[in-house]
Amino acid sequence: MTVNMDDIKDILARVEKPARYTGGEFGEVKSPPSPFYFCMAFPDLYEVGMSNLGIKIVAESFRRRGYAADFCFAPYTDFGDGLKSAGVPLYSLALKKPLAEFDMIGFSLQFELCYTNLLYMLDLAGIPLRRADRAGGRYPVIAIGGPCAVNPEPLADFIDIAFIGDGESVDADVAAIYLECGGATQEFYRRAAALDGVYVPALTRALHGEDGRICGFEGDFRPRRAIVSDLDGAVFPAAQPVPNCESVFDRSIIEVMRGCYRGCRFCQAGFIYRPVRQRGVETLTRQACSLIASTGYDEVSLNSLSTGDYPRLRELLRSLKESLPEDVTLALPSLRADSFDKDFAQDARRVSLTFAPEAGSQRLRDAINKDVTEDEIISAAESAFDIGYSAVKLYFMLGLPTETDDDLRAIRRIVDLIKSTYGRKKRAKGLRVSVSVSTFIPKPFTPFQWERQCSEAEVEAKQKILRDCLYIKGVTLSWSDYFTSRLEGVLARGDRRLGAVIERAYELGCRFDGWTKELKKDAWAQAFADCGTDPGEYTRERAADEVLPWDAIDVGIDKKFLLRERRRAYDGIVTGSCTAGCSGCGLQADCPAARGER
Repeated sequence: MTVNMDDIKDILARVEKPARYTGGEFGEVKSPPSPFYFCMAFPDLYEVGMSNLGIKIVAESFRRRGYAADFCFAPYTDFGDGLKSAGVPLYSLALKKPLAEFDMIGFSLQFELCYTNLLYMLDLAGIPLRRADRAGGRYPVIAIGGPCAVNPEPLADFIDIAFIGDGESVDADVAAIYLECGGATQEFYRRAAALDGVYVPALTRALHGEDGRICGFEGDFRPRRAIVSDLDGAVFPAAQPVPNCESVFDRSIIEVMRGCYRGCRFCQAGFIYRPVRQRGVETLTRQACSLIASTGYDEVSLNSLSTGDYPRLRELLRSLKESLPEDVTLALPSLRADSFDKDFAQDARRVSLTFAPEAGSQRLRDAINKDVTEDEIISAAESAFDIGYSAVKLYFMLGLPTETDDDLRAIRRIVDLIKSTYGRKKRAKGLRVSVSVSTFIPKPFTPFQWERQCSEAEVEAKQKILRDCLYIKGVTLSWSDYFTSRLEGVLARGDRRLGAVIERAYELGCRFDGWTKELKKDAWAQAFADCGTDPGEYTRERAADEVLPWDAIDVGIDKKFLLRERRRAYDGIVTGSCTAGCSGCGLQADCPAARGER
């Protein structure tokens, strides 16, 4: 069955952006008939999802194996309500195939506040939300992947499989097992669970003590994260569809490296994507040229967690400049101040430069292992100003472990130094400084996973300090919403009991929770109350020997290493980069840097 677009033309005529739902993108791939149909679902708006490189890599991995792959994005509420009223199921973009008719739907979870959107998309597709309610029926395998999947427990009752780690190395293997087993049989799930990177929640059960907290796990499988060791040989789509309407990042994207050498103690991505693996200059140049030729974009973004740490950066820039058309520019991602490359910035589109010192004082930067000095920050800013930049964005966090009021006030000093550096020379434009401060959220598989999250009163007091000391001409200050940060923290460190809260929140109308104008705070508060669940149970400090909900997952990082890093944070000791010496995180056997390669 396919959805006839003529049947929904009246709905399309009424919605805000009909181009989100029509398909037919330039470069769209329509898969031929296949023994296996996979839908790559992104539980956020089309414009956000179409900017995501990872979902295109996953779809390509299925196509390389001869399977069909298509995309679906969360429809905004105007279109979603229209589909529901008309009795039309949610469908994929290219094939116009109802989601319920796919063999597998894989949700890419980049952000905890998209969890209700997963339920929203299943509901629109006519698929029962809970795994138990799908038992015995002919429904797709519901899978999740992405960074949030490292703690799949809050969604465990809704999903069949969680892909942990580099999905392109294992997802199509699961499809092959599905075909061999004749569908989603018990044999299928047990064979899939034996693969690296596959977690089957139905085969693992959390055990709870008298206090209601987890005391262990019962099951035959403990999944280990899947790791792609050779990025040069890894799947990468040579051509990608161009969105029908402007996307968040309207450019071609290549992945320079995966992982990060730095080990900032608050950064989940820096740990769950370890070890660092690089693509070669020749590979990256070929990929960039192919994407520009197939899409018509005039900009290439060189993406990674820290592009400035790519050891062959100058060689790569030279190769790209020689190989790409002259009018193609390079997008400069957020850089560490100590890896700022003036030549790179010279070639990039000079709009605004972004640095993330994260903390105002050197003491606190040392505590979080943000191994960058004030002098390096100012030197990088001066280099940028000298080549024409006149706007700087600075990202900081508040509520970090060991933080004091003086650490917050030290942000003013950095801003003052940047302003005085700009003012030393006559410039054509006035300097604009944007300071953005987010609330620290402890995340799984980091040295700070045991920390508590600040209360609302504490956050408001810290924000007042910043407002008072950053009331300066030419400086704008913004901060994250406390409720949003707390909800993210609860969901990030949640257990299986949160499933009832998420489902109740969806029943009360919650969806697109990451969008300020859509977030229904009262509904979420009611959901927690209706389920008798205290959010404080999930934002509290955890004991070092406490069993954590995500302990059933092995991402390769030694828990003793994380605890050691936590102690070093409280002692103010910098561990530094992996390139300065291996710190023994547990991934030495998989890590090129641990073998002396860089």
